[in-house]
Amino acid sequence: MIRVTLKDQSVKEFEAGVSVIDVARSLGAGLAKAACCGKIDGEVVDLRTSITKDCNLEICTFSDEEGKKAFWHTAAHVMAQAVQHLFPQAKFGIGPALENGWYYDIGGVKPFTPDQFASIEAEMKKIVKADLPVEKRIITAEEGRTLFAGQDYKLELLEEYAAKGWELSVYTQGDFTDLCAGPHLMSTAPIKAVKLTQATSAYWRGDASRDSMCRMYGTAYPKASELEAYLQQQEEARRRDHNKIGRELEYFTTVDVVGQGLPIILPNGAKVIQQLQRWIEDTEEQRGYQLTKTPYMAKRELYKISGHWDHYLDGMFVLGDPHDETKECFALRPMTCPFQYQVFLNRARSYRDLPMRLGETSTLFRNEDSGEMHGLIRVRQFTISEGHLILRPDQLEEEFRGCLELAKYCLETVGLAEDVSYRFSQWDPNRTDKYEGTAEQWEEAQGAMKKILDHLELDYKVGIDEAAFYGPKLDIQIKNVFGKEDTLITIQIDMLLAQKFGMTYIGEDGKEHYPYIIHRTSIGCYERTLALLLEKYAGALPTWLMPTQAMIVPISEKHHDYAQQVLQKLKAAGIRAEADWRSEKMGYKIREAQLKKIPYMLVVGEKEAAEQTVAVRTRKEGNGGVMSLDDFIALIQEEIRTKQTSVSVIEPKND
Repeated sequence: MIRVTLKDQSVKEFEAGVSVIDVARSLGAGLAKAACCGKIDGEVVDLRTSITKDCNLEICTFSDEEGKKAFWHTAAHVMAQAVQHLFPQAKFGIGPALENGWYYDIGGVKPFTPDQFASIEAEMKKIVKADLPVEKRIITAEEGRTLFAGQDYKLELLEEYAAKGWELSVYTQGDFTDLCAGPHLMSTAPIKAVKLTQATSAYWRGDASRDSMCRMYGTAYPKASELEAYLQQQEEARRRDHNKIGRELEYFTTVDVVGQGLPIILPNGAKVIQQLQRWIEDTEEQRGYQLTKTPYMAKRELYKISGHWDHYLDGMFVLGDPHDETKECFALRPMTCPFQYQVFLNRARSYRDLPMRLGETSTLFRNEDSGEMHGLIRVRQFTISEGHLILRPDQLEEEFRGCLELAKYCLETVGLAEDVSYRFSQWDPNRTDKYEGTAEQWEEAQGAMKKILDHLELDYKVGIDEAAFYGPKLDIQIKNVFGKEDTLITIQIDMLLAQKFGMTYIGEDGKEHYPYIIHRTSIGCYERTLALLLEKYAGALPTWLMPTQAMIVPISEKHHDYAQQVLQKLKAAGIRAEADWRSEKMGYKIREAQLKKIPYMLVVGEKEAAEQTVAVRTRKEGNGGVMSLDDFIALIQEEIRTKQTSVSVIEPKND
């Protein structure tokens, strides 16, 4: 008998060899019906997996992230089976689950058009209705060669997996069999609602020299109502997409002759980034950071010392031949750390000089793949609030806590704190070629970070093989409106690079010691932050960040003189204001200002001029009534000073 500890910490005994699905059945028919996969001691497993020893077991349903992926992975197979029925010449590549569904790369066919989606969906529904059992079996490479004869992409994968000594498994549902590691549902029946969302072209295995394939995207849910809710959410996401809003409101643009991933930040976007940058630099100075300014490029020798040349060369823009050692070669910087270390190395340092907190508004360059480019979220040139803390080992926890508190403060101020999650990114000990240092050094660094995170009671997930090549990191993750996750802020512990650069300080004992280093950002990449803010607020940014904070609307030309007085007084008070001098109807000008998401519209006419007042309208509440100009200035100044995330509440009145 074996003891299985369940999610609620209850313990049940079973005969050794019991399957995950049988455990679920023993707990209730409802749970077994909803089960999508399992987790044994934290590892995601198929429902068919046998349990042979005492363990912790979690049954994952569609409400769990792992359950969703197993559900969508099975739905991808259903789609492939439907395509096989309708297009027998199709050849199948890979079909992984994504954040909100799946894609499947299919060769032998032209990219499907939306008018073909309905027929594929109808065939998928037939397969679901048939309630086909999904069966798993282990095969030999020879069996696989026979099974996938004519399926060139599957055969390529088969040979690659066999050469690595991996277990070869296939899943079969009806007349469709796929080479797959799983996990999968027990049958096709739970996939009640399906929707194909997009078809694009993609090169096999991302290689432009290989075949061009059709990449089909789709999603599925256990209930039609859940699918409908998701589609409505996607419609809202398209409305909030920063690529749409940012261009419409003239925050940024892109130009083909400039290049992909190289956006032009227009005056509106530049003003927002300027406000963020000034605030961050002032905030960091208040917290003991020293400002630096370092070159945008360096000779390859610098990057060889740091390790970037060996571990990051493909992601760098190189000026010259990187392989010709007889000629000088430069590269644009992908990060600032090796440059800022030179500040520390400028003279001898004592333990009294530490911690040294160095901050810089750094423009960086990374040669991202063309398929990864996305508006302002992933670009090839970007500006980041970068910093490095050089410290004694006994200062590590306190300084790490300070970095985390700063990041949280920045997120809370801009209104993104509730949207983030935390990932403890660790190395993969099986990929030692990817990382610097020894296993002992990594265990020390990761152990120190785990102790700190646990002591801070931070709720985090572990990400294996997500570390920097020189050390573990805390990644503060955030999703865009479409659910795609990216890293916004990082805090990294580095116990390796100080030694590579010969960075030492004289300790209290009079001896030389290597410091620890924390690499960190406080608000991350300004371009990415701008994109996320545009999506978060649907373009209606907090007043303190808005390029234009107030629009003055004179009722007619005879009120221009007073409007000019109001404009001058607002600007003198530090408020970014404009006036609409056009000979248009007042309602039209107000509506246009609201479409531009301007927080306040100040209507002025004869009465307002006589009484030195303004009729206030907000982008959200409409008519806010009449107040003195001085009172309005005090109100908006306080809103800007306190960095409120919404416009001030003004008692609404009827128009």
